[in-house]
Amino acid sequence: MTTPVALTIAGSDSSGGAGIQADLKTFAALGVYGASAITALTAQNTRGVTGIHPVPAEFVTAQIDAVFSDLDIGAVKIGMVAEVAGIDAVAAALSRWSPRHVVLDPVMVATSGDRLLASEAVDALRTKLISLASVITPNLPEAAALLDEPVAASEAEIESQGRRLLALGCRAVLIKGGHGEGAESTDYLVTSESTIALAAPRVATRNTHGTGCSLSSAVAAGLAKGEDLELAVRNAKSWISAAIAAADRFSVGHGHGPVHHFHRFY
Repeated sequence: MTTPVALTIAGSDSSGGAGIQADLKTFAALGVYGASAITALTAQNTRGVTGIHPVPAEFVTAQIDAVFSDLDIGAVKIGMVAEVAGIDAVAAALSRWSPRHVVLDPVMVATSGDRLLASEAVDALRTKLISLASVITPNLPEAAALLDEPVAASEAEIESQGRRLLALGCRAVLIKGGHGEGAESTDYLVTSESTIALAAPRVATRNTHGTGCSLSSAVAAGLAKGEDLELAVRNAKSWISAAIAAADRFSVGHGHGPVHHFHRFY
């Protein structure tokens, strides 16, 4: 018997709804053992981010090396990496360990609107991490920011931005449509061969804290279990849609509450 293992490299959310905490909950909910390397501590709750304390780059490296030297990592999810030094450390470590799958969520802004990525780090993320990724998972504003373009307003524009992001070196792009309009929230999986639209009913809830973190972690969990990319993305989309739909079962905090990671169990 082999145990699927995924590693999240991301920031800690002290309120537990996003970041490392959301990633580990997602892995557990989907039957994957989760390991972690923390890139930053945040003072954060459902209302916003009040402080960010980056972890020194050499200690980010130490965490990643410790995990890879002992655990059989089936997939890596990268979330918040706040500074250039941290991005350099993650890129060097992944180049050294060559994991089978890397899911990069280019986290720039929290659900609350607080910035999580230093402006000078955007170019480092673009040039040093994207080329290592099996798939990147930007939302509509993040895709636009990575390309220094306006936010896409149509399916054709979304697909076009996806193809320009592919040109940065990743193997696939999943552009998330949660920031769009309409009755459905549609994500677009763009590869060199095709574009697949994945739609789900848009849920009327303010409890969406950690949605992007959790979706990218669900994709990584599927890849760690041996699913191909399309199946992993489809399963992740289905799971996160149900987690959002169940979010109002919770009453956590006074702002944007978390999704319900364990909706299948209680």
